[in-house]
Amino acid sequence: MLNVDLHCHSNVSDGALPPAEVAARAKANGVDVWALTDHDEIDGIPEAREAALGLGMRYVTGVEISVTWASQTIHIVGLQFDDKNEDLRRGLISTRCGRERRAHEMAAQLAEAGIPDAFEGALKHVGNPDLISRTHFARYIIELGICKDVQEVFSKYLIEGKPGYVPHRWATLKDAVSWIRGAGGIAVVAHPGRYDLYDVALDALLNEFKRYGGVGVEVVTGSHTPDEYGQFATVARKYGLLASRGSDFHAPEESNVDLGALPNLPPSVTPVWHDWRL
Repeated sequence: MLNVDLHCHSNVSDGALPPAEVAARAKANGVDVWALTDHDEIDGIPEAREAALGLGMRYVTGVEISVTWASQTIHIVGLQFDDKNEDLRRGLISTRCGRERRAHEMAAQLAEAGIPDAFEGALKHVGNPDLISRTHFARYIIELGICKDVQEVFSKYLIEGKPGYVPHRWATLKDAVSWIRGAGGIAVVAHPGRYDLYDVALDALLNEFKRYGGVGVEVVTGSHTPDEYGQFATVARKYGLLASRGSDFHAPEESNVDLGALPNLPPSVTPVWHDWRL
């Protein structure tokens, strides 16, 4: 059975490693089919594609788009699209706008909480200044010795109700799915178990997602527990969605699961790659 990993990040967004190093780690871990899915950015694709093909992996174009839906941030993964598509590129640029202003507001809140120079500190961990994010602030807080790991940071800072949390208005669900489909790709709801959605809200999200042309949902992901693999396999079948698998790898010391290390999809679901002629 193919080892397929369709969700991970490089330092082009909030990962720690350059795209070629992520590719090498995926290959070393036995990945056969791989997608780099940086947040709201596809400029890492050329390096990722070249490295993957050079290592003998099948490469799939990917991106993870931030969406505001019902006052929550939802992530939509796009796969198998034309990375030269201008509408997609313009949409991602518009989604990235405002990150620097938000980052300065986050730093001001952290300063009031006794963490100085957080903006400058976060920038030291940024590979792409256009994509400064909470993860970069978290790495700076760890560097200062205030918290021991990312999980502790996000229990004390940078989340709603804690110092450093500043909401941002991302793309709409309709826009994100439309950009992906317009570029010839398929749209997948990323790690649904991470969102604070009760059954009625999840039903509304998935029905709206399907209405816009979305086709998949992540079932086996580093952001889900083993119990949630079965839960979201049931969700995939109920809504007629294809199932995806991805580690959501960011960095060796931070990620719940390494590249390629997840269990296989349950046999009861249809993989998003079922017709890719792999």
